[in-house]
Amino acid sequence: MATQAQIGVTGLAVMGRNLARNLARNGFSVALHNRTPARTRSLVEEHGDEGVFVPAESVADFVAALERPRRIVIMVKAGGPTDAVIEELIPLLDEGDIVIDCGNAHFADTRRREAALREHGLHFVGAGVSGGEEGALLGPSIMPGGSKESYATLGPMFEKIAAQVDGTPCCVHVGPDGAGHFVKMVHNGIEYADMQLIAEAYHLLRDGLGASPKELAQIFAEWNSGDLESFLIEITAEVLGHVDAATGTAFVDVIVDQAEQKGTGRWTVQTALDLGVPVTGIAEATFARALSAHPEQRVAAQKALPGPGSVPQADRETFVDDVRKALYASKVVAYAQGYDQMAAASAEYGWDIDLGAMATIWRGGCIIRARFLDRIKESYEHERPESLLVAPYFRDAVAEGQESWRRIVAHAAKAGIPTPAFSSSLAYYDGLRTERLPASLIQGLRDFFGAHTYRRVDKEGTFHTMWSEDRREVEA
Repeated sequence: MATQAQIGVTGLAVMGRNLARNLARNGFSVALHNRTPARTRSLVEEHGDEGVFVPAESVADFVAALERPRRIVIMVKAGGPTDAVIEELIPLLDEGDIVIDCGNAHFADTRRREAALREHGLHFVGAGVSGGEEGALLGPSIMPGGSKESYATLGPMFEKIAAQVDGTPCCVHVGPDGAGHFVKMVHNGIEYADMQLIAEAYHLLRDGLGASPKELAQIFAEWNSGDLESFLIEITAEVLGHVDAATGTAFVDVIVDQAEQKGTGRWTVQTALDLGVPVTGIAEATFARALSAHPEQRVAAQKALPGPGSVPQADRETFVDDVRKALYASKVVAYAQGYDQMAAASAEYGWDIDLGAMATIWRGGCIIRARFLDRIKESYEHERPESLLVAPYFRDAVAEGQESWRRIVAHAAKAGIPTPAFSSSLAYYDGLRTERLPASLIQGLRDFFGAHTYRRVDKEGTFHTMWSEDRREVEA
């Protein structure tokens, strides 16, 4: 092939197709490959005028079409299919070539693949890409991991095709091996929490005030002009305001109330448990989706389980403002927990993640982009807080909304409206600020039944009480 492409994309479903077009639109020549050649041909036929595409029907021709060091983006299904593509590529590559997985891979798989390809003298980059199909085409947030050497050649390309905010690309080298995919996983976990909190705010306003979806669309649109300004609040107003063409009723009322998930929220919670980091908002959001997906249990419970006898009446204006403040405070908790998880993983795996930079690259392109990410960036650059909740700006913002937050959680309990993410976020906030937690009793119980020992407040050391004997205390 005469044209030597600067980068290649294999896997041309919607995300791969749009990422390839984005690269071509930004002046990069792109080699194309798909297991089904018809997809490759259709991309060139429909969008060949957007830049330089070099189509290839075989993997060998695809690799041969690339200049060195070769840069190959894999956009296929996570897991086995990704491994299969990598195994097919390895014999065709030369030392220094770069293989980039831009799918939603589990970070542990990325670490394994990076180590394996390093043995062959190859670079493997796990890059989180957020923004959906529109972001892939118009400018996503990109979170690449891998070696510094690979980023030196790949980074300028990714920075050019990423979303740009105030002249800064939403792309930065996150850290070695699986760091990029880990950060993308946490991004998705925060996204789960964010959407659950928005859904709970909608539920509270709809059931608490009897407001119509059209009225609620206006409320969310107004919220999007203040501190809550974000992509998710913006599209919430759009979805709530949409009318179903077939029935003439609110679109939200014709959708089955069972939320699906692809697994990244679950991974976030599982990994947080391994790291010992409480991500309660993300966990409750994940469990809420799971609960919604069990209609048989819900139908049985609706017939058998009683609710509150009377529902408290709320003043409309006060209630709307209270929900807004509770939503903002709970949202801060979700981000704080996600950042704690990234910090813990960075320490555990030696990644040296720049937490302020993560806020920078999430300001545009990605699903959780929001106004207050600039504040998060500033907090980690200047204050390096133990928790985002104690950074002065967020401390004051949450404190200002605290009474509203408590009123909303209390109202929800009295009215029988489930608010697992609001409630667990408030409990986390109170857990952090409580001087003495009941964990001392838990340790006492653990020592009683399992001799698990405990520490004392008045002296150093680890101790055990001889519960089944004379209850004397001994050093462990």
